[in-house]
Amino acid sequence: MKDKKKLLNQIFKFIIVGGIATIIDWIIFYVLNSIFNINPLISNIFSFTISLIYNYIASVKWVFVVSKKKNKKRIFIEFVFLSIIGLLLSEFIIWILVDKLLINSLISKIISTAIVMVFNFITRKIFLED
Repeated sequence: MKDKKKLLNQIFKFIIVGGIATIIDWIIFYVLNSIFNINPLISNIFSFTISLIYNYIASVKWVFVVSKKKNKKRIFIEFVFLSIIGLLLSEFIIWILVDKLLINSLISKIISTAIVMVFNFITRKIFLED
């Protein structure tokens, strides 16, 4: 029961941190793509990267119980590596949805975000915690 409560609390914190990171990501994506007419894939790289910095700091400090055995540099490298995989997954999803299925770029970004959020929680839980 205690483990289930701990996991639910962690998921709640992840959703809050992820929600804020998502808002940062979407605002930057919208500004770059819709206001400055920058390609959606390039806009996604910039917005994802900026939200990644926030997400790393908040996740390590508040969401995950990071292994004491790993040094901070290694934790950051693992976090960035997992995030890059998430970015590539996001890019692939947006490319398929926008270029192949002709779905609006903002709707595609929402779909991509939902899928990558699940990927991020699972991989960070596995690789960052003991």
